[in-house]
Amino acid sequence: MRNANQQFRPRGMRSLATVAHERGFSSAISFVRPVERLQMNQGNYHQPVLEKEITELLASQEAGVVIDATLGGGGHAAALLARAPQIRVLGIDRDNAAHTAATERLSEFGDRVRMVKATFAEMETVVAQAAEWIGGAPIVGVLLDLGVSSRQLDDVTRGFSFRADAPLDMRMDPTSGESAAQYIARVDVHELVSILRENGESRFAGAIAHSMKRALPTTTDELTASVEAAVPMAARRRGHVATRAFQALRIAVNGEAEQLVTGLAASINLLSIGGVVVVISYHSGEDRVVKEILHQAHTGGCKCPVALGCVCGAVQRVEVFKASAILPSVAESETNPRARSARLRIARKVSQ
Repeated sequence: MRNANQQFRPRGMRSLATVAHERGFSSAISFVRPVERLQMNQGNYHQPVLEKEITELLASQEAGVVIDATLGGGGHAAALLARAPQIRVLGIDRDNAAHTAATERLSEFGDRVRMVKATFAEMETVVAQAAEWIGGAPIVGVLLDLGVSSRQLDDVTRGFSFRADAPLDMRMDPTSGESAAQYIARVDVHELVSILRENGESRFAGAIAHSMKRALPTTTDELTASVEAAVPMAARRRGHVATRAFQALRIAVNGEAEQLVTGLAASINLLSIGGVVVVISYHSGEDRVVKEILHQAHTGGCKCPVALGCVCGAVQRVEVFKASAILPSVAESETNPRARSARLRIARKVSQ
């Protein structure tokens, strides 16, 4: 039986270290000084999902540091800093474009913000290296807003979307690791089949994987064509035929599944007692992993029969707010398309 300090890993998932080595991810972490006013074009980052609910929750915390582990354009962070003067924000993102946008958006908050270029799987290292700025303050919240941002989808040069032809890249940090095109060329067909099946493409996963390996696409249009060649018109589901393939490749290229397991475990470890971890996911696979990790932390791994009570010594580490995910309101879903598939889960730390 796992004890309370062991990290949960869903069955069949490889360690982050293994995936990072295979895909050439860099563990280098770049610290950015407290933001100053810069005359830059922020662009149009997405409207933060569930902004009101998340801001109200985190603003109610005692004085301390909130880690926005997926900083993006700084939307959630700006709303929180404006609402809660007792809170400072340590923002983490791997995307240079996100840092540029967040620097401008958060400039008015000065030293209350520290931004770091890293992945959220490196959160514990980031916190250790930011110890002087944190100054012994408690970590009272961690926010994980998973997936790809609207800004990344809309930038056709990044290769995340089938809506326009572009180089098949898909890296959230374009300066590190291998592109989606390189990934397809490197891995064998069995790995492609596996990632497609994990993302809901069950019936035609084999045909699509073989088609990709024959085509070796280097652009988004070529990837779309390889998927279309493998799926008969009569068998195509509602929506674009290549949606699941694009999602599967993006998750694989960026190590998102492994990052989530490592980052969420780190979030729970770093929180002070009473601190909250807040996670927004956008597809069922992500949400399932979040739910399982939070359940593991809630039960401490206990498998004892409920009728007999716990006799294994398991330690509850968090209280989960709701068994089911919190969904955006109908009004928000209508005005913010990104919110339509969002699922929010929250847990409060109760013991080390």
